[in-house]
Amino acid sequence: MSTILASGTKAPDFTLRVTPDQSLSLSELAGQRAILAFYPADWSPVCGDQMTLYNHLLGEFRKKGAALLGISVDGVWCHQAFARDRNLRFPLLSDFHPKGEVSRAYGAYREDSGESARALFIVDENGIIAWSYLSPVAVNPGADGILDALEQMPDLEKNHVEAQSAGRAA
Repeated sequence: MSTILASGTKAPDFTLRVTPDQSLSLSELAGQRAILAFYPADWSPVCGDQMTLYNHLLGEFRKKGAALLGISVDGVWCHQAFARDRNLRFPLLSDFHPKGEVSRAYGAYREDSGESARALFIVDENGIIAWSYLSPVAVNPGADGILDALEQMPDLEKNHVEAQSAGRAA
């Protein structure tokens, strides 16, 4: 099994393709939370169920100030067909070339199979990993861990108001 990055670690920045002509960088989400859902492959039964579940929970994730990003080593064309087939409303990022580079940076690459591990990360608004979880490859980790971790994080709006108040008082 892989050893994934632990909470408290600075999240490695990355830029990955979302479509053949569009990329997304983690740094573009600065100031908000990001859920990074690494998974082995589009079209596999467990991955399909996992991504569909997360799609149904997008509203809950967004209420907690978190954007969801799916990441695998599949190419952008495969991601586009998979997302269209499953009606996914969140970006699937292609860690295709150089293969698994971002997955490796997070400790979520399986050398034996050449795929991303089934690993979850919540990156806080400051770019620090607030929570991470590695699931066995054949097990859908569900969303309870993500939702619990987001629930335990400080309220973003409250933190923003407190920071503004502190700035005025200084």
